[in-house]
Amino acid sequence: MTRHDMCGRHRALAAALVVSALFMGPALAGDETVTGDRGADMAIDLVVVRPLGLAATVVGAVGWVVALPFTLPTGQAGETAQQFVGRPFEYTFNRPLGDMEHCGADRHPCGNR
Repeated sequence: MTRHDMCGRHRALAAALVVSALFMGPALAGDETVTGDRGADMAIDLVVVRPLGLAATVVGAVGWVVALPFTLPTGQAGETAQQFVGRPFEYTFNRPLGDMEHCGADRHPCGNR
């Protein structure tokens, strides 16, 4: 793989992240769909949002382990685990495809349990 190929891939990844960030704005504002089309929301969720959620879960798990020496003495390990690992995990794996706001069978707002 040449350096030119890698630059092109990095640019494509950056463009995908920018596009996904643009689509996430309306979702966070409380609209029913991100793009206005349920099928497109599902596709974006599957291809962009879920992989980013998986990455956030993994990074959060690593961060939680690094933070353990500081959180165990204060009794905050459980709360830290919920914030660093639980919330991204729930958003990634316990949410209907294409629904960027509601998690679980009871459709509660993601992250508010």
